[in-house]
Amino acid sequence: MHVLSKNILNQIITTRPSESHKGNYGRVLTVGGNSQFGGAIILATSAVIHCGAGLSTCATSVDNLTALHTIVPEAMFIPFDSEYKLIDALTNADVILVGPGLGTNEDSLKILQIVLQHAIPEQQLIIDGSAITMIAEHHEFLPFLKELHPILTPHQMEWQRLSNIKISEQDDIKNTLYQQKLQSTVVLKKYHTTIYHRDGSISQLAIGGPYMATGGMGDTLAGMIAGFLAQFKLKNYDYVVDAAVYAHSAIADKISTTKYVVLPTNIITEIQSFMKLSVAP
Repeated sequence: MHVLSKNILNQIITTRPSESHKGNYGRVLTVGGNSQFGGAIILATSAVIHCGAGLSTCATSVDNLTALHTIVPEAMFIPFDSEYKLIDALTNADVILVGPGLGTNEDSLKILQIVLQHAIPEQQLIIDGSAITMIAEHHEFLPFLKELHPILTPHQMEWQRLSNIKISEQDDIKNTLYQQKLQSTVVLKKYHTTIYHRDGSISQLAIGGPYMATGGMGDTLAGMIAGFLAQFKLKNYDYVVDAAVYAHSAIADKISTTKYVVLPTNIITEIQSFMKLSVAP
């Protein structure tokens, strides 16, 4: 097992070339946020943008449009219940994040199915939140994971639903065995989050703490992973995931020195400055 340190940031976050444009830093599509849980996808999309992805589109409920454009005017919008618009956006994306605030009703299930059917292995797919729960309940989706090799970002209860490994029995051996069956990267969110890579290697955080136990924290992490993957696509894939996960908790650690609770919005506000200070000399 490899314990992550700030050195991972220096390997990934580099100075941008002078001659570059937004197209150089990736196209991200975030999918989620029903009328009840719109905040989740807005947090994820905001994290994507603050990390530096070039172009970001949010497919969400039309009920969230005003809030989305108020909080992140940099994001483009499509209604996630428009099948042809969603398929078109999927076709043009480099990185796809599905699940934050998506819900688990029949409409949510249809949206997830469209994403899984139209994503391709050349894209980078992140599956979070509600989408993980639906896959756990609908095993007909499991073959898509083996084809697309996504990143799954479950908390321990979501991992229990998907793997049938009880939280009390989740250890590296059991987790790795099931993760390898899925042929997916698994970012298992917990105290000292652990990342199970497809090559069998394991990375773990030694930072982070209970001040991060607030709603929306996982949505923000998923967005940061998407934003890092979009712009650092020429770097080692596993290292990019590790760097995003490390950065998320490192920012929270810094904020916790002056705040009792760290909110996801606190982390998002600090991403740009943190990345600037992490650029390799």
